[in-house]
Amino acid sequence: MASIFIMSGSRKGDYYPLGQRTNVIGRDEALLIQILDEHVSRKHMQILFDKNKGQHFAFDMKSKHGVFVNGRKITDETLLKDGDQILIGQTTLLFSEKDFDDRESALSHFKKVGERMRPTIID
Repeated sequence: MASIFIMSGSRKGDYYPLGQRTNVIGRDEALLIQILDEHVSRKHMQILFDKNKGQHFAFDMKSKHGVFVNGRKITDETLLKDGDQILIGQTTLLFSEKDFDDRESALSHFKKVGERMRPTIID
């Protein structure tokens, strides 16, 4: 269905299949997607799945530092598209519309995307 990759921070490289449920992301230890970042609220954001539209949406749960999708602070439910970068606190997440069979195929995809995101250094 769709997945979230953690692109920075202490859990860099972790991925979470989203399924068709509502996923809450934050610092709270009871959450499936826990982000250990002092700038992330206990319940920072939701990723909602709209069954009628077959799409995922990001929603800020009144966090102190906000949620940014592709560098833009969101104020309402925001449609997520493949490759969107979500910034919460100082942690970057990557949204993928792809579903992976296993951890290895997810990590392979993550590594390819990670290489595309690295800047070219010109001396």
